Amino acid sequence: MSMRIALALAATIGAGMLMTGTAQARAEIVSIHNQYSPGTIVVRTSERRLYLILDADHAMRYPVGVGKDGKRWAGTTTIEGKYRYPAWSPPAEVKHDIPSLPDVIAGGSPHNPMGVAAMTLAGGQYAIHGTNKPSSVGHFVSYGCIRMYNADITDLYSRVSVGTPVVVTR
Repeated sequence: MSMRIALALAATIGAGMLMTGTAQARAEIVSIHNQYSPGTIVVRTSERRLYLILDADHAMRYPVGVGKDGKRWAGTTTIEGKYRYPAWSPPAEVKHDIPSLPDVIAGGSPHNPMGVAAMTLAGGQYAIHGTNKPSSVGHFVSYGCIRMYNADITDLYSRVSVGTPVVVTR
């Protein structure tokens, strides 16, 4: 993609965000030299950043919260499902650590940690999702999921589909 197209894309995104009354996405287009195909999501846990690869030289970069000590992982997977306002059932490990949690928290509830949208990852209990605790984004906080600001997950959700490759690195 040429820089002119990247700038036009950034202007379009910016104009679209200004027209909405909701929180603005924090994505930015950055120069990046990588080996991944356009459309791939790359999460660099050490940076606490998620990249949506646009071409060989550009990506959209979003801040994220990632797994806390002992919960970080690395690997390659794909987006298995996409859900708006998903209900959440705490995995056994979370329920063990916080037994007072209900078995299910309804989608849309202010207590639901999935936020406004979630994209589940194949092969496990992990997801890329919004959050009800925006202050957690940018930190090592989760049980392995990738947390995003609700405006950012909404933006990313609209750009990718089921089957999108996801690469998580340390």
